[in-house]
Amino acid sequence: MQRSMSAAAANLVNLKSVDKGYGSQSVLRDVTLGIQAGDRIGIVGRNGDGKSTLLRLVAGLETPDAGAVTRDGGLHMALIGQGDELDGAKTIRDELVGGRADHEWAGDSRFRAVLDGLLGGVELRRFPNGLDTVIGPLSGGERRRIALAQLLLDSPDLLLLDEPTNHLDVEGVAWLAGHLAARRGSMVVITHDRWFLDEVCTSTWEVADGAIHQYDGGYAAYVLARAERDRQEASRNDRRQQLLRKELAWLRRGPPARTSKPKFRIEAANALIADEPQVRDGVQLLRFATARLGGKVLDAVDVSVAFGDNVLLQRATWRLGPGDRVALVGVNGSGKTTLVNLLSGELEPTSGVVERGATVRLAHLSQDTAEIPGHLRVLEALEEVRGTAVTSDGEQMTAGTLCDRFGFRGARARTLVRDLSGGERRRLQLMRLLMEEPNVLLLDEPTNDLDIDTLTALEDLLDGWPGTLVVVSHDRYFVERVCDNVYALAGDGGVRHLPGGIDQYIELRRAAAARSTAPAASGTPARPAAPAQAVLRAARKEVQRLERAMQKQDAREVALHDEMAASASDHARLRELNAELTALTTEREELETAWLEASEAVEG
Repeated sequence: MQRSMSAAAANLVNLKSVDKGYGSQSVLRDVTLGIQAGDRIGIVGRNGDGKSTLLRLVAGLETPDAGAVTRDGGLHMALIGQGDELDGAKTIRDELVGGRADHEWAGDSRFRAVLDGLLGGVELRRFPNGLDTVIGPLSGGERRRIALAQLLLDSPDLLLLDEPTNHLDVEGVAWLAGHLAARRGSMVVITHDRWFLDEVCTSTWEVADGAIHQYDGGYAAYVLARAERDRQEASRNDRRQQLLRKELAWLRRGPPARTSKPKFRIEAANALIADEPQVRDGVQLLRFATARLGGKVLDAVDVSVAFGDNVLLQRATWRLGPGDRVALVGVNGSGKTTLVNLLSGELEPTSGVVERGATVRLAHLSQDTAEIPGHLRVLEALEEVRGTAVTSDGEQMTAGTLCDRFGFRGARARTLVRDLSGGERRRLQLMRLLMEEPNVLLLDEPTNDLDIDTLTALEDLLDGWPGTLVVVSHDRYFVERVCDNVYALAGDGGVRHLPGGIDQYIELRRAAAARSTAPAASGTPARPAAPAQAVLRAARKEVQRLERAMQKQDAREVALHDEMAASASDHARLRELNAELTALTTEREELETAWLEASEAVEG
């Protein structure tokens, strides 16, 4: 449901009739909104539409060209941007602890919780010298964790976060989501991580065309509301409506952990996706993939890789067949990129062998993809690779069509590469790979710097792409959306299949952390309690039973409406049918409530 734009008197921050632009470009126009105590707001929108500008206006780092921004007296705010302001000459102790004695901060449960979640515990196991590690030489991901820890330990009334999940692995994102959802206080977060939005946010703001559209709920509820809005506006582009319906179908029909998220009425979602097929036809894609690739694709057999004393892979075997769509997860530094580089042939194993099928045409999107010549225009950069590509169903897709699909519409397709933003260059690099018509695609952190609309377009394109796909990503939503199986590098040198997906990976990491920190009893390490698998299975069965019951009710409701139409002149029969319909509606509401409770039990 779209929210009212009125500002309450109790708001922590109010924006009234705010305009903001840069040069001749207007970014925000006549924006009026407020942030209340306890709000957890997610900001979404295309790159360049003004999300970061809005956050900086709230923080007071930008001043509006017109209108006013007012803040509650004594409000304590803190902002973390896409970079950080850490002093490279200082140690982690300087930035996090200051002059506090060790026994003071080590005895603070709130302090320990943040260190455990982000930095490897009180001992800071992630860093060579613990708290006394100098910040300057650290990686971007390590600095990001320190900056987040500093912000969370400061405990501001209002947290302002710009892409907080950047550089975090899946485990780190899961911890941060749980911490932010549980903390008291208010928060505004810009993120393209849709799983994170659903886990953390209670409302969503969409920045589009200079305006702010406000919606109750996280990403799933926002998708429904936006789909309804677009359906009511006949001028909207058909393609965009189709993508929204497809996204909603995924949210509604996806895994139990996903379907428990939408808190909107189920029949409203069903009405929008009634004729929407499954997001992928797996059987047909496998048939196409087998025809293009044959029986053998990529086999890494008994491969080992070591850099000095650091052994990343040890006699690991991983075989990928035609049409496999797999994700590779693991903590930062576990060897994910190394394994992908082995598959692509950019790195040779210390021992073992990597075999590739004779018909393999491989494309690799690395985190450090080569620069595209800056003097080319976007369309020229695509046509330099190929003018047209052929989709799985034989349809020809021109470079211009792909530009339009990925947001380079009209004059944007003629923009010089050197004038593109970082996110736009990443988008163009991905498009160039797709124009090569590969049948094996290796994507290393493909979601970096991409906005949600671009991610949706990429997922839609991959739905019909018949080949073998390997994805390394911390974006949990993207992984669940495009991949069928999850594999993990668990730190023992091998590659492990996880039938339970990322949920299983998070559980395994938690169990490992508990074992490493549990006190020893009689020389025997304590073992964590096993998860209640029987309870989980029962909850999943209950979800399935309730969904079948609701489907039967759908069919009966349709039949009742048909009977009522046929009995329009029979008033007695009409009363009977209407009474049955009323009872059916009441029963349906009870089923919906039970379904939501059972789904949340599955997720919990």
